[in-house]
Amino acid sequence: MESIQDLLSDYEFLAERASADCPSVLCPAEKYLEFAADLRDKHGFDMLVDLTAIDWEHDLPRFMVVAHFLSTTKHSYLRVSVKCEDDNSPEIPSLATLYPAADWHERECYDMFGIKFSGHPDLKRILMWEDYPYYPLRKEFPLAGIETPLPAADIADVTGVEAEPAPMMGGPFVAPPQGVVSESEPRAKDESWTEIDPKPTKGGNT
Repeated sequence: MESIQDLLSDYEFLAERASADCPSVLCPAEKYLEFAADLRDKHGFDMLVDLTAIDWEHDLPRFMVVAHFLSTTKHSYLRVSVKCEDDNSPEIPSLATLYPAADWHERECYDMFGIKFSGHPDLKRILMWEDYPYYPLRKEFPLAGIETPLPAADIADVTGVEAEPAPMMGGPFVAPPQGVVSESEPRAKDESWTEIDPKPTKGGNT
């Protein structure tokens, strides 16, 4: 593959993004399909490894889709980010016709962030039920979840419960202000305790 500077020279619509691990570029939504096709056909990026999104919450535009491409012959990665210009109805083109792996990745992104992918062959939720009213990875969605009626009455009848928020006592979902992510795991902060298994006191008694 050419260097990142070669890509920026060949595709004037691209902008370089700071990255600590692999080359990273910002691509306009209207050029996304064109660029992805060239990545596959001209630059040897034959695999879409991952696709997700970022909710910047207070920045504009709010949502950005991030895709990671791999060349299995040249053993190189490229990160491509695309801004969704409409915060109320975020949408960008689907890569499913170019990279079949995009099918499920984009469905998950739609399910969790509410971002639509125009041209997707079957854009429907993949984790939550179709009428679920929330997007769990948006910043305003609480980490504990939201109590929500289950879609099938028989499930509620059998279990006797609705979809309940997760217990949050102990707060294992804590992003570290700096350092490695593993420091935010419960075992790193002794926050594995919950309402059911109380936090142990000094000396090992509860």
